[in-house]
Formats: sequence, structure tokens, C-alpha cells
Amino acid sequence: MSEKYKIWDQSKPYFVTMTVVGWVDVFSKGHFKKLIANSLRYCQKQKGLEIYGYCLMSNHLHMIVRATGTCTLSEILRDFKKFTSKEIVHQIEMQGRTKKEWLLTYFHEHGKDSVKGKGYKIWQSGNHPLEISSNWFFDQKLNYIHNNPVKELIVERPEDYIFSSARNYAGLKSYIEIPIAPIAGKTMAPIANRRHR
Repeated sequence: MSEKYKIWDQSKPYFVTMTVVGWVDVFSKGHFKKLIANSLRYCQKQKGLEIYGYCLMSNHLHMIVRATGTCTLSEILRDFKKFTSKEIVHQIEMQGRTKKEWLLTYFHEHGKDSVKGKGYKIWQSGNHPLEISSNWFFDQKLNYIHNNPVKELIVERPEDYIFSSARNYAGLKSYIEIPIAPIAGKTMAPIANRRHR
């Protein structure tokens, strides 16, 4: 991992990106999206993960996050990837002989190339973390995250995409609760008062 992309201070908020190996569109179906959302909610409640922004696309997940409990951010992200990998494989196996079956072969091949050299590899190594050091950088990354589905022509407005915190910031119902975000030593405005540029 590049020294630039490393979680140096485990207590700070970071912009992270988790990508499926080969950019495979695993999260094109609702049940896989719900699996990720439920896993993130578990990390919030049980591991002290604070999520200030997120967007789950078909093959990657962007988030602005911070660890507030006894677990470090690195540990939380590692455990999240490990658990969701097992559950994704399990759900594919439960589907039986479908078009998704080729995914198991693909993920198994990538698992052979991993450090452990066994099992399945769903997520690419690393999370490409960038420390959120200012309100400006927070806003820039949050807008980038929320505009992903718009750029992909999935929705016209960021808040129309179900699996995104753009809904929280627009005051709409969302799968994941988002707190007020303390960044760079200051408490930011409540989400209802923040608007996209």
C-alpha cells in the first residue's frame, strides 16, 4: 500500500473506497445492496463506526467514516470486508445454478492470488483512505460521493438514489442513519441544513 493511502490516525475521519475485484457488478440486485446496508448498520451500533456520507454503487462503495469505539477504523473496515465477503458467497451459493454462478469461479480465482491463497476474494485490497482535514475537503468528497449515481445516469438528482446518504442530507428516509459530522475540530451543521452544490 502506498504511504499516501494509509490510515495514519485511527481517530480521524477518512474518505474511503471499497471496490469489488475486477469491478464486477455484484451490487446490481437489491438483496446484495441490503446486505451491505445491514452490515454497515451493524458496524455503527456494535463497533463504533460513524458514517457521515456513503454511496453504494454496483461494484464499489464510497464512504466518509470515523471510528469512535474501541475498534480502530482499520479493524472495522477489515471485519466489514471479511463478513460481507462470506455473506456474498453464501447468497450466491443459495441461488443455485444461475447466471451468478460464474461469480464464484471468478472470486475463487482471485482468492488464489491473495496473500492467504485460498477461499474467495470479493473486495480489492486496500480502501484508498484520504484523511478529511477540513470542511472544504469534506464537502468536496461528499458531493463527489453523492453525484456518482447522477454521473452514471442512474438518477437525475442525488437524493433519488436509494443507497446513498444524499437522501439523509435532503431530509428523506434512508437505510442508514447519518450523524452531525464533527470535522477538523468543529461541529458541522445538521444534515438537514446542508445542501448540494
